[in-house]
Amino acid sequence: MPSFFEIPFSPRPERFTVTLSGTDYRLTVQYRKAGGAGWVLDIADASDNPLVSGIPLVTGVDLLGQYKHLGFQGRLWVQGADDPDDVPTFEDLGIGSHVFWVTDQ
Repeated sequence: MPSFFEIPFSPRPERFTVTLSGTDYRLTVQYRKAGGAGWVLDIADASDNPLVSGIPLVTGVDLLGQYKHLGFQGRLWVQGADDPDDVPTFEDLGIGSHVFWVTDQ
């Protein structure tokens, strides 16, 4: 049965450390208005070495699916506010739209 952990984002650019499946990660999220990119996520290890950069926070797909070779022990999913497929807006990340770390434990 899947286990869900909500990553505590706020609707503002931010950087923080979070422990996911026993591993510390440094997350940086920022909003890129140009080109309609929206919220994007960078993931670094605990020593601040970049692992993945510029992941768009979109719905309907495991955001880490293409990075399995990096050893992530879970999946990253975004769920919209009014509809699960609504992409997070500048104002609702972490309030209406949520980002979840999902494991099979």
